[in-house]
Amino acid sequence: MTESLAQLEAELMPGLAERDEKSFNRLVQTYYGSMLGLARTIVGEAIADEVVQEAWVSIYRALPKFEGRSSLKTWILRITANEAKTRLRKESRTISLEQFDNGGEGILANRFNNQGAWQAPPGAWHEESPETLLINTEMGDCIEHTLHHLPDLQQAVFALKDLDGNSFEAICNILDISSSNARVLLHRARVSLFGKIEHFQETGEC
Repeated sequence: MTESLAQLEAELMPGLAERDEKSFNRLVQTYYGSMLGLARTIVGEAIADEVVQEAWVSIYRALPKFEGRSSLKTWILRITANEAKTRLRKESRTISLEQFDNGGEGILANRFNNQGAWQAPPGAWHEESPETLLINTEMGDCIEHTLHHLPDLQQAVFALKDLDGNSFEAICNILDISSSNARVLLHRARVSLFGKIEHFQETGEC
C-alpha cells in the first residue's frame, strides 16, 4: 500500500469507527474499483457488482470491530473475496486450491523464480508490462479473452499481484490461501498469459 493510501486510511479510521457517512463514502470512492476488479475475477462480470454491494454491507457492519492487523485495503479486499466465494458456493460452484494440471508450461516452465520474478522474459515481449500491452487493441482483446478463461483463483492472484501490485502477504490474506498456493496460481496464470502473448506476436492470432 502506498504512503498516501496509508495516510488516507489513518485519516478515515476515526470517522469509520463511528460509521460516519462522509468517511464511509470516501472509503467507497477509494476502493470500489479494486473491489469490483477482484470480484470480476472470481464470479465474472454479470454478478460482480452485486458481490461488491454485499461486501460493502458486510464492511459497514464490521468496521467498528476492525483491529488493524492488516491494512484497511487488505481487509476490505478479503471481505470482497469471501463474499465472492460465498456467492459461488450458493450457485453450486466449487473452488479447489490444490487441483493444478501440468499442462501449458512448455518452454515457460522455468521463467519465474521462487519470488515470482522473471528469470527470462519472453523474447518477443520486450519486457513490457501487462498495462502497456493492453494499449494494443487486438492484443488487448486476446489478453482479456485469455484472462477470462483462466481458473477463478488464477485470475484473482494475477490481478492482485501483476495488475494491482499487492504483495504475496496481502494476497494470501485477501484470498485466504497459503504462500505456496499463491505462487503456484500466479505461475500458472503467467504461463498461460505470456504463452498466448508470444503466440500472438509470432502469428498475429490469439
